[in-house]
Amino acid sequence: MITSRSNEKIRRIRELRTKKKARDEQGLFVAEGERICREIPVDRWEACFVSASFAEAHPALSEAWRAEVLSDDLFRYACDTVNPQGILCLVKKRESSYIEIEARMREDRPVILLERLQDPGNLGTILRAGEGAGIAGVIADAGTADLWNPKTIRSTMGSVFRVPFLTCGSLTEVIPRLRSAGAEIFAASPAAGRMYDECSFLGPCAFLIGNEGNGLSNEISALATQTLTIPMEGEVESLNASLAASLLMYEAARQRRNVTKR
Repeated sequence: MITSRSNEKIRRIRELRTKKKARDEQGLFVAEGERICREIPVDRWEACFVSASFAEAHPALSEAWRAEVLSDDLFRYACDTVNPQGILCLVKKRESSYIEIEARMREDRPVILLERLQDPGNLGTILRAGEGAGIAGVIADAGTADLWNPKTIRSTMGSVFRVPFLTCGSLTEVIPRLRSAGAEIFAASPAAGRMYDECSFLGPCAFLIGNEGNGLSNEISALATQTLTIPMEGEVESLNASLAASLLMYEAARQRRNVTKR
């Protein structure tokens, strides 16, 4: 049993948990909780750690996963959550290719394009909702929150292992390729544009979602082929980024279902 905070493995867990640079250099991230650990693809396992209490309560599982046991206090020290479930894994990072996402887009599945989205919870929620809506994938610029941040990983509820995801330097690298592939690029704006439920999302398309506070930059908005808006009543100016993205993704899914039923 590991009991010391100075243990090299504990230092590594905390470094991967708190530092993007470490995650990038080592190609690993931390996943906490039994549910998400059960969803890790076999070929992406790196290591597993459990608390002494978890090992006592789940001896067969701890042995099957070849988990290293930490004292309960040390496990809490290593974790990001206030009340950890007693199990965490180190997982190999893996992003999808642009070609994979484009191929899925040609099945009438929308692509989500994120510009400088800052909140890890919003990013994780978009992936989770995106899996439910059957999107082609998510492409984020370098200014967007780190997908491999523990908060983002928890928010995905396992969708991080199933939704194609790609990071690029700037969306200016990707949007022209999508347009060349015949995709309509829809920029979400609270102020102007066609009502979202009046637009057709059948055929290749992508939704541009911007920064929570400032929206899309003028440079990226100018690359859109259409601007759409979500009507608001009362004094609400706009929706949370993940809510807006979810509404658009599910409208696209509804349109696909209607075509299938005909």
